Amino acid sequence: MARLFGTDGVRGLANRDLTVEMALSLAQATAIVLGEEARSVGNKPKAVLARDPRISGEFLSSAVAAGLASSGVDVYDAGVIPTPAAAYLTADIGADFGIMISASHNAAPDNGIKIFARGGHKLDDKIEDAIEAHMASPKLAPLGGNVGHIQRFADGEDRYVVHLLGALPNRLDGLTVVLDCAHGAASGVSPEAFRDAGAKVIVIGADPDGININDGYGSTHLSALQAAVLEHGADAGIAHDGDADRCLAVDHRGEIIDGDQIMAILALSAKERGSLARNTLVATVMSNLGLRIAMKEAGIEMLQTSVGDRYVLEKMREGGYTLGGEQSGHIIFSKYATTGDGVLTGLRLLAEIARTGKSLAELASVMKVYPQVLVNVRGVDKSRVDSDDEVQSAVRQAESELGDTGRVLLRASGTEPLVRVMVEAADEGTAQSWADRIARVVEQRLSLK
Repeated sequence: MARLFGTDGVRGLANRDLTVEMALSLAQATAIVLGEEARSVGNKPKAVLARDPRISGEFLSSAVAAGLASSGVDVYDAGVIPTPAAAYLTADIGADFGIMISASHNAAPDNGIKIFARGGHKLDDKIEDAIEAHMASPKLAPLGGNVGHIQRFADGEDRYVVHLLGALPNRLDGLTVVLDCAHGAASGVSPEAFRDAGAKVIVIGADPDGININDGYGSTHLSALQAAVLEHGADAGIAHDGDADRCLAVDHRGEIIDGDQIMAILALSAKERGSLARNTLVATVMSNLGLRIAMKEAGIEMLQTSVGDRYVLEKMREGGYTLGGEQSGHIIFSKYATTGDGVLTGLRLLAEIARTGKSLAELASVMKVYPQVLVNVRGVDKSRVDSDDEVQSAVRQAESELGDTGRVLLRASGTEPLVRVMVEAADEGTAQSWADRIARVVEQRLSLK
């Protein structure tokens, strides 16, 4: 049987894979596992509940609230707010756990349930497995006054905005920014935070109707933001995804600034300020070669993890590092957040423009973006990708020719019989040629047919 939890909570097609019954059972099991500490000292557990604006979140949040309250948990329902806001509020009020209902950058028919432990931290695998196991166990059934209350967390959004402004090193006065909120959870919070920080704000993609989340707007659809930045002559554009744990940017010329470039800018700024813990940036193996080269030239160590912000977070917590993230725009400031925070990232990026007086394009020029080609090879035995001699020989041959101007990465999919071949090189033609050659070897040697 497949594991219920994926790399970021439980996800699926709402009302088919992710049903009311599953949401209810998952909430009840979470109450058992994560509420145990409070119950052991005679206290009633409390939990923060939030969601993005997709329509299915309405019935799923009701099911989760019912499951928690019927298990004796007091529920603080913050309504529609970003995922990092839910994590922050979980820590801020000392809740035993938090639950966010969102499918992030996915389309409206999908949804998901993300669970945060005490302090707003993501769960480790053992806790997730314990929750899944308890879904088949008898549920808690307190009576009378021992059932939980469900109350509106009325000032949750305000608390989060105050927190964001407190994490800014300087104001944004004089800057004009276009915000693309993906018709998602940041539609209210992000414009408010940027305006309060002093920026002139133009907003697009901030009219959620329950079904338009991530539809043509947001960090996975940047053309609308590019056009708006040019139309308004803005200093920059900031794009969130549906639950606002990501941030990508557009400079004043309409050029895209990805997560790697954002990390390069912020790492150099943190080093200059003396706030880059252990002079180290944490990123994933998919980050562009240009980021690693830029960090080396700046005297900054770069640690690499497996793909997924949870692995970046784990490494940051292990080493006490303060900055990390992914090319996709999950940027983590461990001093201020326990997960990627797209609004905070955008604010910090604009703060660097305001502090230095440089354009975003000029700041981003510290890193050369190497062409990166990704080829998916389907229908193969992914378990042999690291042990097949001919596959590894093809990789070594490519690495030898590319030298310091490129790299090769082979990754087995975690959910499909698929191997991803990624090649970076000084020019796209070289990268494409080697990616195709290696992909052919992988297909010939590892085919399941």
